[in-house]
Amino acid sequence: RRAQEGAEAARPYAQRMEGMVAAIGASIGDPTGAPKMLAGTGSDNTHLLVACTADRGLCGGFNGTIVREVRRVARKLKSDGKTVKILCVGKKARDLLRRDFKADIVETFEGIGRRGVEYEQAQSVADKITEMFEAGEFDICTVIFNRFQSAMTQIVTNQQIIPFQPPETDGDKEKTGGPSAIYLYEPEEQEILADLLPRNMAVQLFQALLESSASEHGARMTAMDSATRNAGEMIDNLTLTYNRTRQAFITKELIEIISGAEAV
Repeated sequence: RRAQEGAEAARPYAQRMEGMVAAIGASIGDPTGAPKMLAGTGSDNTHLLVACTADRGLCGGFNGTIVREVRRVARKLKSDGKTVKILCVGKKARDLLRRDFKADIVETFEGIGRRGVEYEQAQSVADKITEMFEAGEFDICTVIFNRFQSAMTQIVTNQQIIPFQPPETDGDKEKTGGPSAIYLYEPEEQEILADLLPRNMAVQLFQALLESSASEHGARMTAMDSATRNAGEMIDNLTLTYNRTRQAFITKELIEIISGAEAV
């Protein structure tokens, strides 16, 4: 419940932050002067996939769905001639992807969300991604995680965080944070974005980790509930089989005793 409340409480802030960055980015007249995190490197050759899983199993298909999606995306990119790098958040991502993509795994973060997801943990992942981007190690970064919908339902989500992609709009200005008026910025938009884009990336990562943590707890609770129910049914069936076998054995002994008495 606490993980679910944390994920749901952080959504409005993440959405408004994303909308604000989109609004400022849209106001830049000359995109050539925009920061690389917004404008991109001009290439899409190297992709960094951030796979968000758990450190432990026993949570149904939570880890498996993410790993399957990462495999699908990685194989599709490689078939298109792209270079793929994988950053694993959670030990299970590394363990399950190591067989097919061992050479592509560049980093693994463990222990995130063990006692609740903290912003500092998301910031450490964001710092590593920023360091790699500034070193020219990739062109596009996509986070793959389970978005929490309910304890029984998690939605596999692919979210590009570098270069920044404006959120999809449906005409709802309030939801996306898009302004309906013209704003004057001080300092210049490029300077604001240079500070805001890395912060937005950390916020979006934090939101993804919160969603993943809530999804993990929901999936584990559902899996354990199902396992408990199945164990109960198995015990009932085994008890019934035991009682039937015991009754048959007793009946057989009684028949043998009666048959022996009649023979005497």
